[in-house]
Amino acid sequence: MNHPSSTRRAPRSTFRIRRPWRLAAEATALLIAAAIAFPLYWMVLSALKPAGEVQSTSPRPWTLDPTLDSFRRVLTQQDFGRYFLNSLLVAGSVVLASALIAFLAATAVTRFRFRFRTTLLIMFLVAQMVPVEALTIPLFFLMRDLGQLNTLGALILPHLAFSLPFAIWMLRGFVKAVPEALEEAAYLDGASRSRFLWQILFPLVFPGLVATSVFSFISTWNDFLFAKSFIISDTSQSTLPMALLVFFKPDENDWGGIMAASTLMTVPVLVFFVLVQRRLVSGLGGAVKD
Repeated sequence: MNHPSSTRRAPRSTFRIRRPWRLAAEATALLIAAAIAFPLYWMVLSALKPAGEVQSTSPRPWTLDPTLDSFRRVLTQQDFGRYFLNSLLVAGSVVLASALIAFLAATAVTRFRFRFRTTLLIMFLVAQMVPVEALTIPLFFLMRDLGQLNTLGALILPHLAFSLPFAIWMLRGFVKAVPEALEEAAYLDGASRSRFLWQILFPLVFPGLVATSVFSFISTWNDFLFAKSFIISDTSQSTLPMALLVFFKPDENDWGGIMAASTLMTVPVLVFFVLVQRRLVSGLGGAVKD
């Protein structure tokens, strides 16, 4: 008969065997995180360095004389505030419109049976495989024919079109995870279809909406290709990525200004992440579970 003490010692030996692997995994994760964070650190560091250190041929990963001169040049740059508001307007419009349309479309393709439903879902996947660069020229002529060149609509419409397929496909899993019995119970209690849609289904799939909104916000906020292609002459309709071009000069680039502007561009993304981080984690967890 086994002695009770031997039974209690078994988990300790198992823990001793697994602990080195756990330490190795944690060390690997820290190295990967450091490699990912290093470009951000170097960007902020370069924005705080004096001009002489930024242009030095032997750069150092620190500075003993930090300065805010680069940030002052960026913030006093003409129309920088307008570029910032334009980026907020474009990104906010894309996020809200894509979330609303994707929610309704995901509900339709999940709860209703109609012809070509499977074909439509496959088309969503195919749309994600087409490179954005291959569609820039056709989209340029489309925006020209619609009279949207040099307007913020030329940036909102293409980003909305590219955000919807991914958002619909991802939200489909969240809508499908809601039991149909819940919908039937709501109808038996006298709830209309619209009431079930907005008061019951919408809160349940809201984490998925947050997760898709993060991807839509980042892709729209950092866009340079469409902003450069569709905003030709009216610089008042430009966005923040276009503001970086001001610091690229023929004789010598203002790398301090470039890094300071890039740092300021990153702040809204970090704020957005902080505001939705809890919903984002639950949303991504639900997507993986599905």
